[in-house]
Amino acid sequence: MSYRIGIDVGGTNTDAVVLDERLEVVASIKSPTEADSGDGVARAIDRVLEASGIPASEVRAAMLGTTHCTNAIVERRGLGRVGVLRIGGPATTAVPPFEGWPRELRDAVAGPAFVIAGGNEFDGREISALDEAAVRAACAEMRGAVDAVAVVGVFSPVADAHELRAAEIAEEELGLPVSRSAEIGSIGLLERENATILNAALVRTLGRMADGFRESLDAHGIDADIYFGQNDGTLMRLDFALRFPVLTIGCGPTNSIRGAAHLSGVGDALVVDIGGTTTDIGVLVGGFPRQSAHAAEIGGIRTNFRMPDVLSVGLGGGTVVRGTGGTGASGTDPIVLGPDSVGFRITSEALVFGGGTLTTTDIAVAGGRLEITGGRPVSVEPRLREASEAAIRALLEESIDRMKPSAAPVPIVLVGGGSVISPDGLAGVSAVIRPDHAGAANAVGAALGDVAGQAERVFSLRETSRQEAVDAVRAEAVERAVAAGAAAETVEVLALEELPVAYMEDTVIVRARAAGRLV
Repeated sequence: MSYRIGIDVGGTNTDAVVLDERLEVVASIKSPTEADSGDGVARAIDRVLEASGIPASEVRAAMLGTTHCTNAIVERRGLGRVGVLRIGGPATTAVPPFEGWPRELRDAVAGPAFVIAGGNEFDGREISALDEAAVRAACAEMRGAVDAVAVVGVFSPVADAHELRAAEIAEEELGLPVSRSAEIGSIGLLERENATILNAALVRTLGRMADGFRESLDAHGIDADIYFGQNDGTLMRLDFALRFPVLTIGCGPTNSIRGAAHLSGVGDALVVDIGGTTTDIGVLVGGFPRQSAHAAEIGGIRTNFRMPDVLSVGLGGGTVVRGTGGTGASGTDPIVLGPDSVGFRITSEALVFGGGTLTTTDIAVAGGRLEITGGRPVSVEPRLREASEAAIRALLEESIDRMKPSAAPVPIVLVGGGSVISPDGLAGVSAVIRPDHAGAANAVGAALGDVAGQAERVFSLRETSRQEAVDAVRAEAVERAVAAGAAAETVEVLALEELPVAYMEDTVIVRARAAGRLV
C-alpha cells in the first residue's frame, strides 16, 4: 500500500497526517510551529511517521498547505523585487503601476515600471502595435535591479498576443521568472496588475519554502511527488505552484473546509475552523469551499483573482482574555477577547502550562471541557469563567450568523485545534458536528487528491460564437488541471459560468473549473 503525507503550517501549530490509498487517516499529530517553519515541518514529519508506524519508503506523495506567502505579504519580508511592463500606452498612463500601494509594501516590492505602447481594446482590436524596442530597452534598465517581471496587457484576458510577446522578450533578455496577467486575474486592469505583481514577488518566497520542504523529505528518505494546496481547496504540482505562488494565498482555510467535508461526510454546511490565533468560517457547497464574489484585498491592495469566501475573526485557542466580567467601583469591566494571541508560545505563556497569561484554552480547562496531559490545574474565578464563556459564545454566534445563507438554522462542522473552546449549543445552529481527527482537518484537506484547473476569458461575441467561447474555456480549464497534476482521464468540468460584461455590448466573461485525481 502507498501512503501520502499532508502538512499544514499554521501560525500556532504545524499539523501532519498520513492517509492511505482509501484516503483514510492512519495517523495525525499536532506540533508547535517554530520560528523557522522548515524546522517545524521536519519535526512534524518525524512525529507523524513515528505515530503511523509506516516506512518512509511507502510515502508516494507529500502535500503542503502553508500561510508562508500570505505572511510574507502581511509582514513585508522575503519578497522579490518586481519590474513591471504594462502594455497599454499611451492610453493607460493616468494611473501608474504601484499606485495606491501601502508604502512599506511598495518599498519591499517595487522595481522599475514602464508603460509600453501596445495593448488591445475591450473587443480585441489593437490600441497600437507593440513597441518591441521599448520592451527591450525597459528590460535593459531592469537588469540587475529586479528578481522577477510582471507583464500586464490592457484587456489581455480578451486578446493576449502583445502580453505573450512581451513576456517572451523579457525571458530572453533577463532570464528571470515572468508572470503574465492574463493567466492570473480578470478583466480590471489595476486589480489584475496588482495580483500579477504579487505573484511575481512571491516566486522566490515560495521557492525557498519548497526547497526546505524537499530537503525535509529527503532527510527522512521520502521520495515523493510534492504538491501545494491552492485556495480553491485543491492541489497543484510543485512546478505549477512555483509559476503561480499567489494561488496559495488563502489555502489554509480552504484546506480546513475540504478536510472537514472529508472527515464528516457532510457536503453542505458551514465549517468553523478554530485555530490557535483565528477562527475561519467558510461555506461548504458540494464538498468544496464557496468562492468569494468580491474583490480580494491582500496586504492592503486590491486584486481580482479568485479567493475563498471566508470570514476570519480574532478568536483561537491562544487568544488572550482580559477583564473580569464583573462590576466594581469604577463600573463594569467587560471581557475582551484578543485580538492578540500567544500563538505558538502557548506552551510557555498560558496558565495551564505554567505561564502568566490567561487564554481561552485556560477557560476551557477551568470549565472542565479540556484536559491537557502534563498541564497544570487552572483556577479561574467562576464569574470570570462564565463571562468569558459567554463572550466566546456571543462572538461565535455573531460570526456564524454573518456567514449563513439564510436565517434558518444550519449545521456546522467544528474543526481545528482550538475547537474545544466552543460550546456545543449555539444559537442559529441546527447541529454541531465534531468529526474524528478534527484537530488536523487542515492537514487532511491538504492531503486529499483532487487537482483543479480554472480558466477565465473575455470574449466579444461579434468575433467569436458563444459555443466557441464556452468550448475554448472548458478546454483551457481541463488543460490547466492536467498541468497542475491531475490524471487527464479523470478530469471533469465541475462548473461553467457565462456572465455579461457591464457597459460592453456583446461581450461576455466565461469561467470554467475542472478537477481530477492525482496522476
